[in-house]
Amino acid sequence: MSQKLVSRNPDLSRLRADGYDIEIAKSNHLLVRDVPYVNCKKEVKRGILVSTLHLAGDATLAPDTHVAYFVGDCPCTPDGAAIPGVNQNAIEPLDKELMPNHPVSRKPTIGSYADYYQKMTTYIDIISGPAKEIDPTSTARTNPIVVPDDGESVFNYLDTASTKAGIVVANDKLAVGKLAIVGLGGTGSFVLDLAAKTPVEEIHLFDRDTFTNHNAFRSPGAPSLDDLRNKQKKVDYFRDLYSHMRKAIIAHDCFIDESTIDLLHGMAFVFLCIDKGCAKRLIVERLEEWGIPFIDVGMGIQLNDDSSLGGIFKITTSTPNKRDHVRSLVAFSDGAAINEYSRDIQIADLSALSAALAVIKWKKLRGFYHDREKEHHSMYTIDGNQLLNEEKHEA
Repeated sequence: MSQKLVSRNPDLSRLRADGYDIEIAKSNHLLVRDVPYVNCKKEVKRGILVSTLHLAGDATLAPDTHVAYFVGDCPCTPDGAAIPGVNQNAIEPLDKELMPNHPVSRKPTIGSYADYYQKMTTYIDIISGPAKEIDPTSTARTNPIVVPDDGESVFNYLDTASTKAGIVVANDKLAVGKLAIVGLGGTGSFVLDLAAKTPVEEIHLFDRDTFTNHNAFRSPGAPSLDDLRNKQKKVDYFRDLYSHMRKAIIAHDCFIDESTIDLLHGMAFVFLCIDKGCAKRLIVERLEEWGIPFIDVGMGIQLNDDSSLGGIFKITTSTPNKRDHVRSLVAFSDGAAINEYSRDIQIADLSALSAALAVIKWKKLRGFYHDREKEHHSMYTIDGNQLLNEEKHEA
């Protein structure tokens, strides 16, 4: 609960975004840990700044008192005298984990503290100022790694990027359902890289191939020789890689066919990143039947006479409200057309760009990004650097 409380309140979020090590204690106190200070021996130490927390439900109100508390020795000036406003003789226990505790009183110049950011940073400056005089590198901005409480997040450590940017509410729009990525070649692996950084509840990976040398050159990251020598399945390699960051990545060591198609039932969204037309037809038909939205990513790359590469890639979106364009735009045959991408040319940049556009479109559908065009088909041409939107849905 404490991490959610922080993320949902701008003053607390700002403290975290600025790199302070904050925590909400069980006793309902706001803590800032690792605040540098000077003790009576003129030594630089670290302690904890504490404030009562005034709440209405899970929303912070303006602080109900200007008084704060300090856990540690009495904070002093560089010459070892107690900082003005510190009551060094009144050591008040706040709870069994927060003592000894020195009350500190410093009213703002005008009025009262507007929020907890103003209050806590004011006291941090007062207490840590003397420490900076002795050691200029002293700072309370320690940028700690924050581990979410059990059950609070799909991430193994807190998404401070969203907190710092102030987009937690927007990010919550992505924290629903099961996401499937069918095919973990170049594009599919980059889709995973981007999707893994969102709070979607589960990510399901579907592929039966082995992760080999050519995959290393068109996928995110930098596999080691041991990674390649282990000849892991793609789904296992990528699950283990991104499980360093988040939970709920489920590997399915299979292609999607008649015997496995039901594994996609119940998905909230599907990314199709395969070039096998027959398998794609089956998947599209079932997803339409089940009312599941999806994005198909297709790429056609040709090798020119001058040994340059040209071609296009397409991002085709299908939702229950608009599917009539899919049959004419998605390739359902395995055909023999010249397509250098099928020869595994190492073009990680195009895979990354197509994956980024696909994930951006998914985020638009979720309301994370504003979607003015509501396009359901985009086409990028390499030689002209053109991105065209088609099949717009006005509903």
